Amino acid sequence: MAETTAQTPAQPTAYADSTPDPDPPPGSLITRDGQLQWAGLLMGPGTAYEIDRGGLTGWEDLPDFDTGDADHPTAHGAWAGARYAKPRRIGVTVWTLPETTSSPRSALTATRVLRQALLLADEERWLAVRLHGETLAVRARVSQRVLAADRVYATQGVSKAAVQWYATDPRRYLVGEQTAVTGPPQPESGLSWPLTWPLYWGQTVSTGDVVAANDGSAPTHPVITFSGPCVNPTVTDRTTDRRLRYTIRLAAGDQLVVDTGAGTVTLNGTASRRHTAAPDSGPEELFALAPGGAQLAFRPDDFGSGAQMSVRWRSAEW
Repeated sequence: MAETTAQTPAQPTAYADSTPDPDPPPGSLITRDGQLQWAGLLMGPGTAYEIDRGGLTGWEDLPDFDTGDADHPTAHGAWAGARYAKPRRIGVTVWTLPETTSSPRSALTATRVLRQALLLADEERWLAVRLHGETLAVRARVSQRVLAADRVYATQGVSKAAVQWYATDPRRYLVGEQTAVTGPPQPESGLSWPLTWPLYWGQTVSTGDVVAANDGSAPTHPVITFSGPCVNPTVTDRTTDRRLRYTIRLAAGDQLVVDTGAGTVTLNGTASRRHTAAPDSGPEELFALAPGGAQLAFRPDDFGSGAQMSVRWRSAEW
């Protein structure tokens, strides 16, 4: 099977998560710069929910971080340690501008829509923003909502809402999901006898390698799917030498899905198989695509016709 790489529109599933998402794909409702999409609600220019001139806070900022720096006990300075970003907080002020401000029902409808979108919930949803033609999205939850019930709202139906979201994953993702697929490496057919000029060495069916390009500034976690029939599926990142290897036999039709962001390994969508990780396999959570991308090599111990590895990811920005 030849290697293929494609970029597809965002699908209605959470990135690095197999849980169905009831909302439209991130950014799918956005039509112009300055618009914001949250939980199926579009805000910004051209909508009944105008964003205040102060814009977004916390969107382009580097998130706070924890550091593993350790002070030198007998010298100046410290030993540099790893840095891990904390969750991101995003804030915005929105003005509700119903189509007919003289109609109390229209004002109430606009407010009720805002209430229903900005509610307390356990699950994270997509928050997408488009600026200068670029649409980025994070998974977040509403952490604060302040709806003003002042005289202007009571008499004119125009209300001011202060909203804050909390994104446990601070990275912002490009909404276009990319996919790369390869089969195991296949040898060339070689020379045919008797030899004739020009010599034909055959064509490589599959090298077993794919390039996963991360065009952002932050590492991103892919979702890797091994499809049978194959034995002990293995993937190695040639740029970092990190490896994921599982001692399992996959029959034809079996799929082993490795969600590196969530740290899960699932067989056929139901059974956990993380315990099949081989001793030389690294932690799933550390298998991330660095900015610039990676070359991933699919190397099962044995395989049959139809075996393949597919990789899904989104480029990520800080």
